[in-house]
Amino acid sequence: METNNKTAAIVQEKDKNQVSLDLMHRMKLHGMAAAFTESMTSTVAESMTPDGFLSWLLAREWDYRSAAAIERLIRGAAFRYKAYPEEIDYDISRGLSRNQMERLLSLDFVRQGQNLFITGSSGTGKSFLSTAIGYQACKNGIRTLYANTSKLLGMLKVAKAKGTIEAELKKIERCQLLILDDAFLVPIDAKERPILLDIIEDRHGRKAIVISSQLPVANWYDAIGDPTVADAVLDRIVHSSHRIELTGESIRKMNAKK
Repeated sequence: METNNKTAAIVQEKDKNQVSLDLMHRMKLHGMAAAFTESMTSTVAESMTPDGFLSWLLAREWDYRSAAAIERLIRGAAFRYKAYPEEIDYDISRGLSRNQMERLLSLDFVRQGQNLFITGSSGTGKSFLSTAIGYQACKNGIRTLYANTSKLLGMLKVAKAKGTIEAELKKIERCQLLILDDAFLVPIDAKERPILLDIIEDRHGRKAIVISSQLPVANWYDAIGDPTVADAVLDRIVHSSHRIELTGESIRKMNAKK
């Protein structure tokens, strides 16, 4: 009889645990549910007081949500490839200052709505550096958007013709950091210039832009094409900018030789 009572108690306890798990999932407390499941197959709960156990469950839920939020930001940023700050190679001779890069990776310039220009010849690592900054921003909860400049302006030009450009510009405006990669490689046409100006004007003094380009900053004026628009664009982004000018041989070529 006593054995039957013990068995019934165990079954009852398992039922309670399952009810708790079901409620956690229904309340979208997935991190807590995973931790609770872990506790049922280990002795972790036995070494804790009830309030300590609750604190542990809540901490696991917080970690789960933080990781999920970062993953959503990374997906939303639409990076072309993965690039992490810890993978930046400072040993390659290309004019990259570790001290400057580490200051930029603190993201103070993003929080202050300042801009960063990364220039250099093809293969020197411009896109990698800008993407690494973008990943760092996402890890710090900063909404980021990465885009090839020519493709973005082309997409917005089509959206303007369809009458949906305002919605697209709103999506860009919501991002605290905008990364414009490979800027000015393709000439900007008359329909794209006012769109570029709108983007720059919306962000001026409030939200950061990282621009990478093979062209030196001194050549951007001519690349934009129209003097009036060029004046307006550059006046809004140059004065609050940090700059990285990369030199040396293409890293891709160097790796290919190896």
